[in-house]
Amino acid sequence: MKLLHLSDLHLGKRFKEFPLLEDQAYILQVILGIADVERPDAVLIAGDVYDRPTPSTEAVELLDHFLVALAQREIPVLLASGNHDSPERLAFGAQLLEKSQIHIAPVYNGTVTPVTLQDAYGPVDIYLLPFLKPLYVRRCFPEEEIQDCTEAVACAIAHMDINPARRNVLAAHQFVIGAERCDSEEISVGGSDQVDVSAFAPFDYVALGHLHGPQDLDGGRVRYCGTPLKYSFSEIRHKKSVTLVELGPKGERTIRPILLTPLRDMVERRGTFQELFSAPRLPQDQEAYIHVVLTDEEDVPNAMERLRTIYPNVMGLDYDNRRTRSGDFCMGSANMVQQSPLDLFAAFYEQQNGAPLTEEQRRYLTAKIEEIQEVKE
Repeated sequence: MKLLHLSDLHLGKRFKEFPLLEDQAYILQVILGIADVERPDAVLIAGDVYDRPTPSTEAVELLDHFLVALAQREIPVLLASGNHDSPERLAFGAQLLEKSQIHIAPVYNGTVTPVTLQDAYGPVDIYLLPFLKPLYVRRCFPEEEIQDCTEAVACAIAHMDINPARRNVLAAHQFVIGAERCDSEEISVGGSDQVDVSAFAPFDYVALGHLHGPQDLDGGRVRYCGTPLKYSFSEIRHKKSVTLVELGPKGERTIRPILLTPLRDMVERRGTFQELFSAPRLPQDQEAYIHVVLTDEEDVPNAMERLRTIYPNVMGLDYDNRRTRSGDFCMGSANMVQQSPLDLFAAFYEQQNGAPLTEEQRRYLTAKIEEIQEVKE
């Protein structure tokens, strides 16, 4: 059985001030072309279909066109919501869509019913698990002791009626311990969102979303396919792809990434302002999204505006010089996105007070930040 694994489409996303809808429409057409060539038995979409819980009209229309195109090809779609999605909005009309073989995970209520597909080796049960936090699972199973995301996911899976003699596949949206993050991914307090890979033990293949870099865990049995486009400067060196999974008899699988070529690539240009401003105009730089890293020791006035006369799609500008390499903490530093809220506060506190947070202060702040995040959910 062939399964085409996608995730983290982030439809409607803007990066800096640049809307990416045209790029997203293009890459979805590329994916449809792959589906025409490979003829998968199903497409799995492992969350973060949209970039925000209330997507734009244009983003909704784009997803609609994509799902209709797959339905016209008679390719089943199995979709689970991610942390950027509203599971309630995404699942609206799910029962009607099932008639077109579009299966969308409902809001988590403690029950997960598989979609069963057949091939020459028999049935394949595919389970769809929306993005989970401990709070969501405790609501359904108040008698269970659930302290973290590993226990929440393990509890949800334990309550699935899984037949171990059959081939079982899970599409989910979580952060597995040991996987590599990117700057564009949300960071939780104290690693509270991390899930141990052992929680997914009952499954022959786990199609994950949430992390933007393609990567395998547990020998490829658990896999992130990554985003179809680059959504942060930390992803510039990624080779974006979709994942084709072929299931043979129970216990046998092969995984094949299929590379994607975007409408506009994201690249980095590094050097002094004068070097970049005077460099030969490369044709690809007229379309590409560009991250500029200036090595000048002094800030260059109006550098972004001046460089955009040469490179129209400059998305961001940073400096790499003695000052930025000194490691001094400042509220505008580029590495802020790599730190958790607790780490940011701790660095600020130490800068202001000349002393680090005490363990008691760190525990108090951790509890308060987690409380605020649960209220936001």
